[in-house]
Amino acid sequence: MKKGNTIFFKNSPRILSYAAVCGSKEKEGVLGKYADVTLQDDMYGESTYEKAECKMLSTAISLAIKKSGLGESGIDVLFSGDLLNQIISAGFAARDFDFPFLGLYSACSTMSESILLGAALVDGGYVKNAVCATGSHFASAERQYRYPLELGCTRPPQAQWTVTGAGGLVLGNSAKGVKIVNGTMGAVCDFGVTDVNNMGAAMAPPIGKIEPRCELLWNY
Repeated sequence: MKKGNTIFFKNSPRILSYAAVCGSKEKEGVLGKYADVTLQDDMYGESTYEKAECKMLSTAISLAIKKSGLGESGIDVLFSGDLLNQIISAGFAARDFDFPFLGLYSACSTMSESILLGAALVDGGYVKNAVCATGSHFASAERQYRYPLELGCTRPPQAQWTVTGAGGLVLGNSAKGVKIVNGTMGAVCDFGVTDVNNMGAAMAPPIGKIEPRCELLWNY
């Protein structure tokens, strides 16, 4: 059922499993202890930051599927995206799996969008199980949006820090797990923020007005 911009899921799909990979800096935060894998080296054994980002995303997806007990054959579709041009990290990560891939780009709301779309397909009975995932890397984001680290530019005091991490979850119908009861689709609004370093101002309006969001019911 749809009311306004909100979809109410009749069958309340559930989160069957989840996994997260984070960098060493993120491990120090309040959520760090919940990560399944923590990088000691943000290169993650790769030759570029972009390859490291792709590997983090692939790892998060693999772990989420493994923890669900379904195996890759039990997954019907992957919803995923990232912050780079042509969502290249998600696209390359999808090569590692033998199920359909739907690429998303919604910046910091990519995970919410993937859950909304995944839940809609599961709720409607079009797919049985879906993987939703996203990731980012501080160094690749700096190269994409601000200044490559190789330039050695001085960061202004108000500059924000893009997370080095990736997360994934498996959605399906089950008697246990976190219920997805509804999801709200957002609209694009221009609030005139022009300072590329002031992510606080850029992200404040979307919290309640713009970005897609999903309401979770913690019912195990």
